[in-house]
Amino acid sequence: MAGVGPRLRALRRARSATLAALADETGLTASTLSRLENGKLRPTLEQLLPLARAHGVPLDDLVAAPPTGDPRVHLRPVRRAGLVMVPLTTRAGGIQAYKVIYPPAGRASTLNLQTHEGYEWFYVLDGSVRFLLGEREFRLGVGEAAEFDTGTPHWIGSADSRPAELLALFGAQGQRAHLAPSGR
Repeated sequence: MAGVGPRLRALRRARSATLAALADETGLTASTLSRLENGKLRPTLEQLLPLARAHGVPLDDLVAAPPTGDPRVHLRPVRRAGLVMVPLTTRAGGIQAYKVIYPPAGRASTLNLQTHEGYEWFYVLDGSVRFLLGEREFRLGVGEAAEFDTGTPHWIGSADSRPAELLALFGAQGQRAHLAPSGR
């Protein structure tokens, strides 16, 4: 743990971020960040998790954990609003890959278009997808892909009586929007 402070400082400086900017990004105070970087405060997990996300590095990189030697991703599906999202990547920050399974048409909990920062890309693995993007509607089948700015109101769901399976890529903003606890 003694090397955490210098690693945090090096990561922040490599991004040319100020303590104030990092404080805004993580919800930690600039004073706390300074004390962590100088080794005057022993870091807690609650402090390291937002720092790992902000710097786009795995938590293991911050604490210099020894490599596990096991590169496999242990799939743990997340169920939200009728969707099943299976994370295919485990690296904190950056682009994340998910297998997304949409329930058959008519079984989705909502048809509300949403917006958030970032871009998304998806590829239809199985089934047929109804894709609403602003005022336009598209139907995509197996082997088709779409890429779009998520600042445009959008909605994705199965287009027929079968579930639709997609491979989706999105950044942290998309992850927060799609994996937020129910009710948010």
